[in-house]
Amino acid sequence: MPTLDKANELRAQARGLRERLETYLGQHPDFTLRKMILSGSLAKGTALRSLNDIDVACYISGADAPKDTGRLLEYLAERLRKAYPNFKPEQVKPQTYSVTVSFQGSGLDVDVVPILYDGDPDWYGNLVSQDDGSFLRTSIPRHLEFAKRRKQLQPSDFVQVVRLVKFWARRMKTEVPGFRFKSFMIEMILAKLCDEGRDFSNYPEALQHFFTYAAQSGLREQIAFQDYYPASLIGAFSEPMQIIDPVNEKNNVAKLYGRAQVDAIVEAALEAGDAIDAALAAPTKQETVRYWQKVFGSSFQA
Repeated sequence: MPTLDKANELRAQARGLRERLETYLGQHPDFTLRKMILSGSLAKGTALRSLNDIDVACYISGADAPKDTGRLLEYLAERLRKAYPNFKPEQVKPQTYSVTVSFQGSGLDVDVVPILYDGDPDWYGNLVSQDDGSFLRTSIPRHLEFAKRRKQLQPSDFVQVVRLVKFWARRMKTEVPGFRFKSFMIEMILAKLCDEGRDFSNYPEALQHFFTYAAQSGLREQIAFQDYYPASLIGAFSEPMQIIDPVNEKNNVAKLYGRAQVDAIVEAALEAGDAIDAALAAPTKQETVRYWQKVFGSSFQA
């Protein structure tokens, strides 16, 4: 997980981008880039140590903004170059679903994701989805507010358990062919458990809460929240796993996961839960470490 100094450095560079844009907006009120917001795991405090880039959402207004993803990214890149004239053209590059701004010296890349914005007071707009490039209605400030509420329920412990489960999932991705488990889905499952009053202060027990829920439910029950909409508005979904976006009742975050992928997550959760049980019951430190390594890999040391 990133050190405090590294996380602060990353946030500072993203903040510098945003402040430059705000200064430019003050001088050019008709400019179509309206707002930049740090988003993703760094904004929520759940980033892992290997982080070398960060996500920033950029709200774009104006009738002339292209609705085609490829053209929209070129449009965004052109305007970022205008707002940041000190950057060389090659430091601002359109990618598949975002525009990467590269900082020379630090080697940090900031991925700027466009959101088409029509003036909504809660900052709803159409985000270019990193899954498939489609447009997805969202509100970055509301997502951050949602995460902040769960962090306030269990200060430090909620984000730490999210990081631990993300670390486990990342290891699974390297060891199990085709394994997928999006970080945002992990956050939503843990938010559900947090809302139900599960205590995360004991990390082995908190991990068992997560793995036991995945194993017992088979991840077949719908997970949804009512922070921003009533349950009656939730759409009808047919996918095997249903984790409903807390700020968009029509979006199933797990819509791209088939039965085989869901079953692979459940099987991995079962094995991780068994390993933790064995670790907690092991008679020696050596055995305890060996079982924890089944969860977190050979680099784990007690």
